[in-house]
Amino acid sequence: MQAFHKMSAVFDDPNLIGSAGLVPVMRLAERPGLNDLLEQRLSVPSANAAAKAACVVAGMLAGADSIDDLDVLRHGGMVKVFDGVRAPSTLGTFLRTFRFGHVRQLDAVASRTLARGAVAGRGDAQDPCRARLLLPRARRRGLPVRQHL
Repeated sequence: MQAFHKMSAVFDDPNLIGSAGLVPVMRLAERPGLNDLLEQRLSVPSANAAAKAACVVAGMLAGADSIDDLDVLRHGGMVKVFDGVRAPSTLGTFLRTFRFGHVRQLDAVASRTLARGAVAGRGDAQDPCRARLLLPRARRRGLPVRQHL
């Protein structure tokens, strides 16, 4: 008995999303203003640089590790979920315009997005669910609960 070696899986349904977890992650990145920060801080000489940078971030989160792999954003129903998805060749041209200063700008965008996300994630101290989660941790550390919240 021989195995059939010419079998391959094909993802071709236009309504399915292969990386469905990408949707909440990108929404979470939008809350602290990732797109706004990209527009304000990134000075790459390219049209729609913020949208292209967001596509690269989304592609990397979906597992892309090369320019050709960024095509994962255009498979199936991804274009129905995300606006402004660019072709891998367009993103490759965009990435080739980067210089060291642009990489530093992206680093600044990343740190500000994380800082804003951390502040936004603290929530309201009066929220009973949040207080219930933090109360035992505060008591273990010997902190007054009011200071910890």
